[in-house]
Order: sequence, then C-alpha cells, then structure tokens
Amino acid sequence: MKSAIIYARVSSVGDRQSTERQVADLRRYAEYSNLTVAKTFEEHISGATRNAERSVLLEAISYAKSEGINQILISELSRLGRNVYEVLSTVKEMIDAGINIYFQKEQFNLLDENGKPSLFAPIMIATLSTCAQLERDNIQFRLNSGRKHYIDNGGKLGRKAGSTKSKDTKEIEYHQVLKELRRGTSVRRTAKLCDVSASTVTRLKKEFDI
Repeated sequence: MKSAIIYARVSSVGDRQSTERQVADLRRYAEYSNLTVAKTFEEHISGATRNAERSVLLEAISYAKSEGINQILISELSRLGRNVYEVLSTVKEMIDAGINIYFQKEQFNLLDENGKPSLFAPIMIATLSTCAQLERDNIQFRLNSGRKHYIDNGGKLGRKAGSTKSKDTKEIEYHQVLKELRRGTSVRRTAKLCDVSASTVTRLKKEFDI
C-alpha cells in the first residue's frame, strides 16, 4: 500500500477557521484510494505568506522526501499558495523528487500512474494559479480603492470603544464582501477572496439577510 501525507491550511490563527474539514475529506479520499496516511500537517497562516516562510509546509515537504512518501494530499490548489511562481516552484520540486500531489477540489494528480508528470497538469496548475492570483489582487484593489474613496470623502474607519458601526458604514466598508454574498458566493470563499474572517462574513450575511 502506498503512503501519503496530508497538508491542510487555513488563513486565520485561533478558532475562527479550522483545518478539520480539509483533513476529514482528505482522509476519506486516502481510504478510498488505499493510501496509508503516514502523517498530517496542519498550518494556520495566510496564503499570501511566502512559501519559504511557511514552516509547516516546508516540514511536510522535507518529511515526504526523507521518508519516501509517495503522495501529498491537499484540499485545493490555493492551499499550496497564492503566488503563481511559488506554486510552480513547489510543483517542480515535487516532480523532481518523484512525489505526487493530489488536489481534491480540482480532482487531478501532478503525476500519473507511472510517476511521470501528467500531460496537462503543469498547464492547469499555471492557469488556475494565475486566475486565483488575479482574482484576489483585483478584489484587494477594489477594497483598497473603496476604503480610500470613503476616507477622502470624510469617512473614518474603525470605531470608538463601546460604539458600533452603522449599517450604512458596513455597507461601504464591506462592499465587496456583501457583493460576493449577493452573487451567491459561499461564506468560506468570500472570506478567502476578500481577506476577512469567515465569522465576519457570517455576521454580515445574517445582518443584511442575504
């Protein structure tokens, strides 16, 4: 039976987000595929952090190499990073080491059954990584632009101790979050795209009855 490790990541530190669902889904996949999960690596760090500074990811890669692990299981491509060049660099490192990566959401493997790079995997990874990075950069630009416009027109971000933000203020400050929710984007994906916590998105969804 082939061996595998699981790498799971969420952006928030603490209890706001959990890797529990990712790990559970990947364990079910491993069982279905007759893979023995040798170890699970869980990391709480922003996807915008450089891969070279993500200690758990580096530990997982090092472990896979030293222990002769056949495969790394990851829930989706964005868990590996949001910078297209860093993702491709990590992918090349795994190809050179003969270690497969399975991306559950995208449902594809880096290597085929013969241990060779899948024909379309590098193209798909480059395309998906680029699209994800552009999407996040565009949303961040609109968020920053909206905040700047709000401040330039006399608005003030933040609030005094004990005070609460008005609904109108939240409508402006969280414009992109509300826009994504009204488009039907899930809470988890909205939080990731807009770089806010899932609890904030959930609270806004309930308050604005979306």
